[in-house]
Amino acid sequence: MGLKKSGMFIVGGGLPKHHTCNANLMRNGADYAVYLNTGIEHEGSDAGAPPDEAVSWGKIRMTAKPVKIWAEASLILPLIVSQSFVKYHLENNQDCEQCRK
Repeated sequence: MGLKKSGMFIVGGGLPKHHTCNANLMRNGADYAVYLNTGIEHEGSDAGAPPDEAVSWGKIRMTAKPVKIWAEASLILPLIVSQSFVKYHLENNQDCEQCRK
């Protein structure tokens, strides 16, 4: 818990989401938060709870800009992960032969 920053990328909901958020509560909230699930608020599920609720409990810092993505994880997660790697690769490998093609 000696890290300067903490973030949560939560796919789905339920018990894993609950424990991840509570772990960040012990360090005065996460600095970054992304929720990816199909839960909607009015159904009352843990997955459907908006990031604002976690902010009100102190699980996400008030200075954070949390994001909730309402989408099917099996479709969206591969796109998010692949684009993260592409961005990193392009920023750190300007002279890549494969990128010039």
